[in-house]
Amino acid sequence: MNEAARRILTALNGAGYEAYIVGGAVRDMLMKKRPHDYDIVTSARPEEVAAVAAEQGWGYVDGKGLAFGVSRVIAGGESFEVAAFRSEIYGTDSHRPERIRYASTLREDVQRRDFTVNALAMDKDGAVYDYVGGRKDIKKKRLAAVGDPAVRFREDALRLFRLCRFAGQLDFVTDKATVYAMEKAFPRVAGLSVERVVGETERLLVTPAAYKGLDILVRSGLGSCSCRRKEKGVYREVPILPELAHLPETPQSRPYHVFDAWNHTLAVVAHTPADLTLRYAALFHDMAKGLPGIRGVKDGCYTDYGHDREGARLAAEVMRRWGCGKYMTARVAWLVKTHMKFHYFANTGQGDVNKWLRREALGKAFHTTKDLVEAVRQAAVLAAADAKGCRPDSDTGGTESFGEYMAQAAAAMPVGTKDLDYDRRVPTCCGCRTGDFLRDFLRRVQNGHAHNDADTCAAAAYKWMKRHGLAEDANDKYKKVDTKE
Repeated sequence: MNEAARRILTALNGAGYEAYIVGGAVRDMLMKKRPHDYDIVTSARPEEVAAVAAEQGWGYVDGKGLAFGVSRVIAGGESFEVAAFRSEIYGTDSHRPERIRYASTLREDVQRRDFTVNALAMDKDGAVYDYVGGRKDIKKKRLAAVGDPAVRFREDALRLFRLCRFAGQLDFVTDKATVYAMEKAFPRVAGLSVERVVGETERLLVTPAAYKGLDILVRSGLGSCSCRRKEKGVYREVPILPELAHLPETPQSRPYHVFDAWNHTLAVVAHTPADLTLRYAALFHDMAKGLPGIRGVKDGCYTDYGHDREGARLAAEVMRRWGCGKYMTARVAWLVKTHMKFHYFANTGQGDVNKWLRREALGKAFHTTKDLVEAVRQAAVLAAADAKGCRPDSDTGGTESFGEYMAQAAAAMPVGTKDLDYDRRVPTCCGCRTGDFLRDFLRRVQNGHAHNDADTCAAAAYKWMKRHGLAEDANDKYKKVDTKE
């Protein structure tokens, strides 16, 4: 147990109050994991917690205070949430309780919590208090709601998404009754903010077993619900993720795939490192498969020509309405659009890689060579995961080595003028026309008509100035520069 947390428990006990560590910290300690934070519950009210903190010389923040019975204590340089025993009364808000009612016992307090594994308490001596079967569920690696799951979800609809996230975080199976109860609370999802929904979904995406939570999200129908965004004082409906709903019913042709489109997607996610950009790309890379205008049949086999381009468009659309950053949105869309191209280069030995890189450099997707190299490496990782998602026994060594080759080729391809290798000879020669020259020289290097090195650039600068009638300008800065300086 965290020593500062133990001191808070001891101080509250010494003042005549019950106090316990509660929630995820207890769960993690029982699972031999290090907790990220420690939440404390106590029989003391906020003003009584404040008095104990003052006596001990600790910092105290009356955050939600008397309204929700929650405050923060700063001890040993660490901040701890300290909440009074309470029950919660929910109203029209789909996440926040309308008010609280103070409780007198720990047993009453844990009944309001979401899942049994999060409803455990521990005293300062390490004794665990379990009133809802949380320890048994940890041993069985099972997620189950506290009490009636339908009631828990209707109280706080964000718990629906927390269920998905914990399934991925803990790598637990989900109690059937808890999953079956989800649909009853779907009408409440409309009252959740898109920021909270996206926050939970992104936390899910980078969990060790993200595929488990994503499977619940899609198969339960939760992803097909809508939440809301407030714009200029008016709430607007925001669809969550209906674009994936068709994938569980979308078959794929053998022997190239051993899974349907959805199970393939989950397998790709599972084989992708826990990086948010890569996990987004893995989730969205085949989202257009099976759609009208994309799904076809040739020689008795299913085809999905163009699913990469349409998938990129859909991915960008989803991420824009979710409020994701422009940079991440563009990168994910690029990875989705590129994943089939990468397979083509890696597996056929055909195509001009340098020509393709040149085209990418000339486009507007990247600002620097570093960005291009990073994107190429991400594409290689996604391609390897995609191969594993098609057939788990796939050998991806060739894909990975080809990816490194492409990254090295990308490193030699300047994207912007900042990527050019030039020295002071260029601005000395070109003066106020330096930017114009560098943009021209950049295109020449990208097209393979010039080498990206300082001497070549300096010589080209003088020739460019001469061609524009500026080499003999009376100003000394336009005089010929010794390219061998």
